[in-house]
Amino acid sequence: MRKLVVSMNVTLDGYMSGPQCELDWHLRYWNEEMSRLIGVQLSEADTILLGRVTYAAMSQYWPARAADLSVPREDIAFAEMMNRYPKVVFSRTQEYGEWPNSRFVKNGLKREITRLKATPGRDLIVYGSGSLVRTLMQQRLVDRYVLWLHPVLLGQGKALFRYQPDMLDLQLTSTRVFESGVIVLSYERC
Repeated sequence: MRKLVVSMNVTLDGYMSGPQCELDWHLRYWNEEMSRLIGVQLSEADTILLGRVTYAAMSQYWPARAADLSVPREDIAFAEMMNRYPKVVFSRTQEYGEWPNSRFVKNGLKREITRLKATPGRDLIVYGSGSLVRTLMQQRLVDRYVLWLHPVLLGQGKALFRYQPDMLDLQLTSTRVFESGVIVLSYERC
């Protein structure tokens, strides 16, 4: 059975973005070693799950990135996977998008995830998409969390986890420390 993996950049104080969805805080820590790891992570999946807001941002960024020969080779390979892989977008309002291989799901999130997990293939992966991730967490559909913990304190923003004592029971399965100070923590749901 396929696993649903959430891969998320987070700050030391638990935010996945600033109050206005700012993500600039993580860019100064990103390096080639991290690009290689995220490329390996994406190669272990074959389907990308997105919420509407993240879809809008990524659909503008990745098609152009794959065609930009001035970017590092790892980034081009990652962009090609992002563009080629099927994308399932969960949105109550948007029904269509221009990014190739995108399919929109308006209702029945749990049913769709259960169906996708039961089909043959590699993992399902979610990048960003905070509202979608919180819904997936509440419905206990996430199998693995890969948290890219950045040495940053925002003090405010959009929190990844909200206190719900019975929601998560996780087991740490691996860690990796980068020179930039970022630590990747992988957790499996028990």
